[in-house]
Amino acid sequence: MPNTLITGANKGLGKEAARRLLAAGHDVWVGARDPERGRAAADELGARFVQLDVTDDASVAAAVATIEADGGLDVLVNNAGVATTFGVPVGDVTAEAVEAVHATNVIGVVRVTQAFMPLLERSAAPVVVNVSSGLGSFASVLDESRIESKVIDLAYLSSKAAVNMLTVQYAKAYPGVRINCVDPGYTATDLNHNQGHQTVEEGTDAMVRMAQIGPDGPTGTTSDREGPARW
Repeated sequence: MPNTLITGANKGLGKEAARRLLAAGHDVWVGARDPERGRAAADELGARFVQLDVTDDASVAAAVATIEADGGLDVLVNNAGVATTFGVPVGDVTAEAVEAVHATNVIGVVRVTQAFMPLLERSAAPVVVNVSSGLGSFASVLDESRIESKVIDLAYLSSKAAVNMLTVQYAKAYPGVRINCVDPGYTATDLNHNQGHQTVEEGTDAMVRMAQIGPDGPTGTTSDREGPARW
């Protein structure tokens, strides 16, 4: 039974991925910044809860200690993310606003991955799934036939492009760990005010699939629910 941690799992894609991975036989930790919401989600799902704020070193270190003491970690899903500048004209987006989004979406991935890597390297089949977006794909945002090309946002899109490159670099640095990123697609969540055309189940197809790959699975790739995706 793989031990799996999903960050930002108290709602949306993270919560649905937790539900589906529990059904697939994983022992899932719901990581959430808010203890009340996180514990409620974990109790509802039948998962375990760990308080985890990806922007805080002490919080991440405490989560590592908790999970290490309770069996270690096989699968890490870096799902926590924020989008606070959608709809704001690029010229009005401040450096502080970009920094705040990147603190969670980019630096948070680095902080959590670095902290948990020693536990993952002890696993027989370690896996990292980074939740990115088609909005971070140069190929997609420059293709006028795709919905991604219609979105202009300085902070979120640049953060997801950074996640794509982090994924490649981590995959190169840790060849014994399967490290990939996924594009959930345009899914109805709080992040987009529930405007997406996909359900959260459809949006978690790639997350769930890539969280279950074995030691011979791909690494350094990106995919969506249909399969390999463009960077």
